[in-house]
Amino acid sequence: MQRRKRRYVWLMTTCLVLFGGSLPVYHLAGTGWALAMCAVAMVLPPVAVVIGNTPDPDDPQDRGTGYGPDAPR
Repeated sequence: MQRRKRRYVWLMTTCLVLFGGSLPVYHLAGTGWALAMCAVAMVLPPVAVVIGNTPDPDDPQDRGTGYGPDAPR
């Protein structure tokens, strides 16, 4: 569970840095680079959710999904 939280927080922090950093990049480097940074920042939250909800195979207590191959029968 701890590894999942770290990956999620790392990705969301990257998203915020990219989004927040696009304004100075807009003034320094131009519109294209700022839009590219915003586009990457726009894609990261769904990726972070998918990665954050993936169970950790090394953690035996991180398997309570309720469905799938690890579901209780």
